[in-house]
Amino acid sequence: MKRRPLLLAGLALPLLARAHHGWSSFDQDRPIYLEGKAAAVKWRNPHVELMLEVPADLKLPADLAQRNVPAQTAPVDGKALLAKAVLPRRKDRRWEIELAPLTRVEAWKLPEIKAGTSMGVLGFTFNDEKGEAIVRAEYVFVDGKAYGMRSGPA
Repeated sequence: MKRRPLLLAGLALPLLARAHHGWSSFDQDRPIYLEGKAAAVKWRNPHVELMLEVPADLKLPADLAQRNVPAQTAPVDGKALLAKAVLPRRKDRRWEIELAPLTRVEAWKLPEIKAGTSMGVLGFTFNDEKGEAIVRAEYVFVDGKAYGMRSGPA
């Protein structure tokens, strides 16, 4: 009987490992932009996650390259990322978005995102957009304000 909890814990480990992706898993040479409404949100550690529903006619905002982005403590050239942002090649209507750990999200003073919140995300997909429709967020845009996700505020 003592083996059952260990067996169950062992079965759960792959699921937990799958839920968190490091920066190296993503193509950081090709920033993509998504915009839509949060469909579901998990406001917790190891990082905040949400499901973003994007419209079928998704377009890059005309002002994207001119948006102000906050300085982060990591060496991130936000203006360059905005200037080279593209739409994803794949046409998924729902994307899993990985934000920063909860403590970092709170350091940026990002208001808690709830289902139905309209938002934009600049981030990175897996190389060649293979696998699941997941984006690791570099910047999140909510109510006209940008929030960095890679590191804390500078």
